Amino acid sequence: MCIDFGLTWLFKEKLGVNKYAANTIGFSVAVVNNFILNYIWTFQPEDKNIQIFFLKFLLFAVIGLGINNLIIYFFNEKILVPFYFSKVLAIGIVFIWNFTTNNFLNF
Repeated sequence: MCIDFGLTWLFKEKLGVNKYAANTIGFSVAVVNNFILNYIWTFQPEDKNIQIFFLKFLLFAVIGLGINNLIIYFFNEKILVPFYFSKVLAIGIVFIWNFTTNNFLNF
């Protein structure tokens, strides 16, 4: 979450990148970091074919990114909830999506 938020803030606020592009950058870097940490410590799969795990993880993450951006769009643009509060909601919901899909369908 720190990587996601930190990079999103850096790209959006300091570098002037579009909020959805900044969100995508932060989310994407966090996903790769999460894969490494989950592969090593959380799930510890018996099958060591890391490429298959990463491809599945990436597929679920891309779907999660779509969900993430839709939630931010809905709350920030339609309901006028501040961007970073919308992002917190999106992170919480997508965390459940990512963990559940990877727990049951990947690792």
